[in-house]
Amino acid sequence: MPAAVSELARAKVNLELAVVGRRADGYHLLDSIVAFADVADRLSFEEAQHFDLVLTGPFAGQAPLGDDNLIARAAQALFRAHRRPLLPVRVTLEKNIPLASGLGGGSADAAAALRGLVAFSALDCSADLLHAIAAGIGADVPVCLRSHACQMSGVGEIVTPIAGFRPRHAVLVNPGAQVSTAAVFQEYHRTAREMVGDRCRNHLTAAAMKLAPVIAEVLDELERQTGLEFACMSGSGATCFGLFPSADQAAAAARRIEAGHPGWWCRATRLS
Repeated sequence: MPAAVSELARAKVNLELAVVGRRADGYHLLDSIVAFADVADRLSFEEAQHFDLVLTGPFAGQAPLGDDNLIARAAQALFRAHRRPLLPVRVTLEKNIPLASGLGGGSADAAAALRGLVAFSALDCSADLLHAIAAGIGADVPVCLRSHACQMSGVGEIVTPIAGFRPRHAVLVNPGAQVSTAAVFQEYHRTAREMVGDRCRNHLTAAAMKLAPVIAEVLDELERQTGLEFACMSGSGATCFGLFPSADQAAAAARRIEAGHPGWWCRATRLS
């Protein structure tokens, strides 16, 4: 085994998200264009006496430990699929992505854990098996396994890379509100006809705003920024993003938003 392995878990941004149906078992069918930000959690893997998960970083205090953490679930699923005991490894997670924010941080962590553990343990794991394991962990994990621009459909298990995707400059803004994905979907069924119109190509926006009205303030703030091309909510919220023609314009917008809202989490980034 190598002395150490590291993996980035890049934040997922839903540039578009449509709810197109619902299966008999209750799972929602989605159609989404997904890109990934330079903003990322970082995972490192090193030898240990037993499996251990260590949390660091600005959002470490909000992340769950034990079996509630998707990294632990990913590790268990990976080695169970290979009929091997859990590898004695210490996984250190530097948590930089806000939790319950619509950026798929937990799913990105799980996907990075799968990639890192395969590399660290030199497991013979086919791409198809890794995809199947990812799909069993969570809806966003398969697309996070790719970690570059894709179209995601079905319940998340159908992932198609987007050839020739043009990287975009963006600002990510989270007002500090944690929004439960399950609660947003429940609200969506009560407010499905109350769409936001052309303002945002995300079918969950109206429902998320019912639970966290501050999302409307974030979109308003983004829409006031010079050079903005488009603003929308990512995932089930509460993070919103704005697209800009250049890195300089995105950085300037991020500085203005931070100055006006010092309590908000705001990052200029590149989506690819």
